[in-house]
Amino acid sequence: MAEERERDERGTRLQPEEDGSLIRAVPGLARIAAAAYWRSARWTAKASKDASERVIRAATSGQEPGELFRSTGAEIRERTRRVLGIPERPEERVTMDPNAAEAEREEARKSLRERGAELLRRSADVNLDEDSHPAYTRILDDLAPDEARILRLLYQEGPQPSVDIRSGVILLQSFSELVAGGLNMIGPEAGCRHLDDVPAYLNNLFRLGLIWFSRERVPDPKGYQVLEAQPEVAEALASARHTRTVRRSINLTPFGRDFCELCLTSPEESAGETGEPDAREERNASG
Repeated sequence: MAEERERDERGTRLQPEEDGSLIRAVPGLARIAAAAYWRSARWTAKASKDASERVIRAATSGQEPGELFRSTGAEIRERTRRVLGIPERPEERVTMDPNAAEAEREEARKSLRERGAELLRRSADVNLDEDSHPAYTRILDDLAPDEARILRLLYQEGPQPSVDIRSGVILLQSFSELVAGGLNMIGPEAGCRHLDDVPAYLNNLFRLGLIWFSRERVPDPKGYQVLEAQPEVAEALASARHTRTVRRSINLTPFGRDFCELCLTSPEESAGETGEPDAREERNASG
């Protein structure tokens, strides 16, 4: 008990001293806060004044707004680093020389003009023989294996049937509403592994200019009869009132046929089983 009373008395004696130290530190903390506020306020006012002058000078000299914003942002970052004492990293250094930026843009434009001039020079060369379109290499990089199967199907079997399901008054097109569009059997017919991705495949092939969605029908009506018997078509027909099918087709474009002929077929397939010459060779000979 005596030891506890002694500790309590020691704590009681020390607590006023700690309070006194805290009270003596308050004026110093207040001076530090006031100095920091005054310094930041002066810096903000100076930065605002400099930015306003910079905008006025840029407007009178005709400087581009994009270049102005980039250089002004770089200056603000640099001043903020100086105020906070943060060193600038080498990879963050941004040149603020407008002449250097303009020289870089001019160099890029010069490179494009040189490439265009080279293309025109090659087009005027009667001895130049190009076997393929320069886009074919990029297109091959943008194709999935299932998309190659779809192209092979269209190349070998021709246009494939497709149907739209519409509802509404048949005679009045403006009152007709699309229920389901572009239903087809291209995925199973081509042997695609990912049937759920067939709509995305067709959209990509259309984006690349290899296929197009035609309003024309295929000559053989049997393909439509098989397609209209599929569960997804029957479900779309039953999903609304006064529904009907609109028969369409999916075809290769001339560009897509030429691509398939060169990239997705063997020389024997391109020439045909009858031993006829390659169509590309016929075009080159006639040209």
